[in-house]
Amino acid sequence: MRQKVLITGGTGFLGRGLALALKNTHDVVLTGRNNKQNFAAQSQTGCPVLPMDVVNIESVRDAVVETRPDIIIHAAATKFVDLSEKQPMECVDVNVVGSQNVLRVALDRGVKSLVGISTDKASPPVRNVYGMSKAIMERMFCSMNGKTPTKVACVRYGNVAWSTGSVLPIWREMHDKTKRIGTTGPDMSRFFFTIDDAVSLVLNSMTRIEEVQGKVLSREMKCAKVRDILDCWIKSKGGSWEQIEGRPGERLYEALIGEPEVPYTESLDISGVKHFLVAFNQKAKNPIAGMVTSDNSARLTSDEILNLLEREPEA
Repeated sequence: MRQKVLITGGTGFLGRGLALALKNTHDVVLTGRNNKQNFAAQSQTGCPVLPMDVVNIESVRDAVVETRPDIIIHAAATKFVDLSEKQPMECVDVNVVGSQNVLRVALDRGVKSLVGISTDKASPPVRNVYGMSKAIMERMFCSMNGKTPTKVACVRYGNVAWSTGSVLPIWREMHDKTKRIGTTGPDMSRFFFTIDDAVSLVLNSMTRIEEVQGKVLSREMKCAKVRDILDCWIKSKGGSWEQIEGRPGERLYEALIGEPEVPYTESLDISGVKHFLVAFNQKAKNPIAGMVTSDNSARLTSDEILNLLEREPEA
């Protein structure tokens, strides 16, 4: 019997990718609070879409009562770092209260499993309101696992190339207008991987929920300095780049596993890919050797960067 999957924020970049990956094996229902995006996502994926706002617990409850999902993937979020610094209440409403609403309804309605989508910005030291809100979500989700039959876990990763609102679409818009790209931090390093990699991580959390419940699953990612990506962009597409004023909340590098988390993190191999499993209050029997950051991880080669750039979706 096919399981039913409800995806909050399902009309976003990840939600649509998950829908396309899951719809042949699961009954997938997407949700979102923007009806224009809802109609577009339904047309693109062929999956039904319900209007739902995670900030309103009754809206969440209505969607879960109607669809009766076996699995909820919680991808709804306010994810813009600078916007969250300027409008922290909106960030807290969506990322903390909204996550709490989804969690409460999932536990109350007996959903079999719940997976929360997090970010490398949630790892310590947290630098911004967005990262703090996601760190709270991680702790909240993992702490409630085991209190009911619902199995709860999170996944954590870095930048998905070409995701909505991320740096590559922003650069594309600048480049299309003036052939000149402005960057706030050419020497910043960031993790990057593809939508397929992100989908794979989420699917692994679903299929291995017995092992990852109550924990945060991450995976090894390659990184790059911003200037290296820009140089490849200019070489491939022409134009030029310049440094512009920084934005609030930024940091020089990101961490998948922060220093305080190292004793609580073990590594595991999934299909030949190194993954990390963080248990906040349970020390690992074989902890990893140290922090995992975009400063000490393997770098993307020029060919790998060009491959990411060539996966540009239609504008």
